Amino acid sequence: MPADPLHRAGNPQRSTTSQPPSGSGASAIEVRRSARRRRTVSAYREGDRTVVLIPARMSEAEEQRWVSVMLDKLAAQENKRVLGDTELSERAARLSDLYFDGRARPTSVRWVTNQNTRWGSCTPAEGSIRLSHRLQGMPEYVVDYVLVHELAHLLVPGHGPDFWRLLEAYPRTERARGYLEGVVAADRLPHLPATRGE
Repeated sequence: MPADPLHRAGNPQRSTTSQPPSGSGASAIEVRRSARRRRTVSAYREGDRTVVLIPARMSEAEEQRWVSVMLDKLAAQENKRVLGDTELSERAARLSDLYFDGRARPTSVRWVTNQNTRWGSCTPAEGSIRLSHRLQGMPEYVVDYVLVHELAHLLVPGHGPDFWRLLEAYPRTERARGYLEGVVAADRLPHLPATRGE
């Protein structure tokens, strides 16, 4: 069987990068087409980028469908992971470095089970941040938003204009707030019992 011309030329794959569909956590999607890959499709995160590996023969329509499927799969896998308190503290430190030049330094960051009406809380005098356990399993960008929100309170107490200006640094603020508002709205909907035969 003759060697694949793409592979023989030393260029076994073609790569394209695009912006992600709304709702995905990554900033860009890179699709890598490989002549060696025959049937399988796989994906992984590489920093802020999602890499999707597909066979070179796939059409553009198949590519779009598989990118969507793989983004959903990755998001589902990530949502199953629950951060412990130590990981939550490390994440808060990274977010502080990224969005506040490291100025917001909490003394403790932990999950709590006694916050059923708030997503998070902060006591600036103590430097403590608490996140509701109800956030566990939500998309990473939502948890990050609540962490950034509480970190901002270490710098600016209250919800005045200076506070909201600080939050403008986090690029997914509006999306995360919309997600949380949707969760609250869904909880308020009447839960009708299922009828037989449906």
